[in-house]
Amino acid sequence: MTDYPRDVDVLVVGAGPGGSSLATFLARTGLSVTAVDRAGFPRDKACSEYMSPETVRILSRVGVVEALERAGAAAPRGTAVTAARGARLHGVFERASRPPFRPMGLALSRSLLDNELVAAARGAGAQVLERTTVEELLYDEGAVAGALVRDATGQRHGIRARLTVGADGLRSVVARRIGRRSYGFPRRVAFVAHMSGVRDTGPYAELHVRRAGYVGINPIGHDRTNVALVVPARSAGRAGGRVKQFFSEMLAEFPPVADRLAGAIVVRPILATGPFAAWSGRVIAPGAALVGDAADFFDPFTGEGIYSALRGAELLAETAIEALRIPGQLTPDRLTPYSHRRRRVFGGKWLVERMIGYGMSFPALFDRAVARLGRRRGMADTLIGVTGDFVPAHEVLNPVFLARMLL
Repeated sequence: MTDYPRDVDVLVVGAGPGGSSLATFLARTGLSVTAVDRAGFPRDKACSEYMSPETVRILSRVGVVEALERAGAAAPRGTAVTAARGARLHGVFERASRPPFRPMGLALSRSLLDNELVAAARGAGAQVLERTTVEELLYDEGAVAGALVRDATGQRHGIRARLTVGADGLRSVVARRIGRRSYGFPRRVAFVAHMSGVRDTGPYAELHVRRAGYVGINPIGHDRTNVALVVPARSAGRAGGRVKQFFSEMLAEFPPVADRLAGAIVVRPILATGPFAAWSGRVIAPGAALVGDAADFFDPFTGEGIYSALRGAELLAETAIEALRIPGQLTPDRLTPYSHRRRRVFGGKWLVERMIGYGMSFPALFDRAVARLGRRRGMADTLIGVTGDFVPAHEVLNPVFLARMLL
């Protein structure tokens, strides 16, 4: 029988990359940490399953990189983008204007990644409770003070905590309870398959853009390729009850991709997620904070959802460790450094994501930009370094770079 605690220092809701890594960082300092997740691990997840060199840096801090490599992870060296009219850019991590943590990233299934991260959290001393669903938050004098959870047998348990963290994804319960959850434009939905037998893959993640949306091709080891189809939410409505057929129909609108997938087989059920362009009105509240997709998620085009979750966990850990040393309620002012650090670290990244995401809505402009980035020495490598989070965003978000990209 699982022992559910009554009181902990930190309750983390969600044991994906952000939640598990945060639990690891906090438990290593001696804090009592419990993470709960409605899933059982290992589990599959709709995700690009792509991790940049900077993501690998954080995974190295957690201590799981060697295990992931032993599990057969692929090692992407950059990204290639093909626009609707055929323009192409090819960015390589090690050619970027600043050196990455290492010249390649990692790519492997979320079932393997998340399982290793959960094991790391447990190894650090955190308790991870699987198949446990949060029903409601607990409050004390207006501050979040833990959660009421339900286990796999239907029994309810109250877990009180000085800090409750929402790391529970795009449809976060914690985010909805502590503030307004907003959805904006562009509204896109992803359909993600694992396929075997995809032809002509190499050591690069690929993105193929057309008016209908875009397709990501990302080898993840063991002769498996992550094939992600991202389409406007209005188109996704046609997938109801016929996801596999819809997936095939939409891929046919990307002829070069469809040719390479001819003969390939789907080896895992196609998973869907979205709509994107979601953000929370606030990432901190009395006794609570948000990380990962629960805080902000725009579009998977840059493939850095895992990075955002892990980096957010690093930032929150820095604030929480200091805040929890002081007795008493965690008031917003004690958590404010986290929200300030998030804006400083992610502000430029958010602008670049939005610039690319909106740009795809204008095929002629997007094609022109990709063509210039591909032809002008070093520009594609700089952009891939920025989307890979080891080159500062200001190297792209400046008048000289933007003019060279469009003129």
